[in-house]
Amino acid sequence: MSRNAKINTLLLLVVAALAVLPLVLGLGDHKEEPFTGADAEAETAISEIDPDYEPWFSPLYEPASGEIESALFALQAAIGAGVLAYYFGLHKGRKQGEARADAKALRSASVGE
Repeated sequence: MSRNAKINTLLLLVVAALAVLPLVLGLGDHKEEPFTGADAEAETAISEIDPDYEPWFSPLYEPASGEIESALFALQAAIGAGVLAYYFGLHKGRKQGEARADAKALRSASVGE
């Protein structure tokens, strides 16, 4: 097994452990919604500190259910991942194209000598 394959396997195991351990250890069992987002946690903390607090504005769109909200969040994450993958692929492709052009220019220069 190559060094890169070992590193990739180790990273995959770490990611799997990060996803599974909170569920196995029962973290959040004492909460009504154990794995809420940071926004919900902040809202809870603010209401505990200042019960009379009123938000400055309201959301432009309020999804009908938590499932729709999760689906929209997943779509947003997928679009972001696609944009990043496109950028990095384009960048790598340009580098490879430049390297091929340089190699071709070197070959033609050495043949011409």
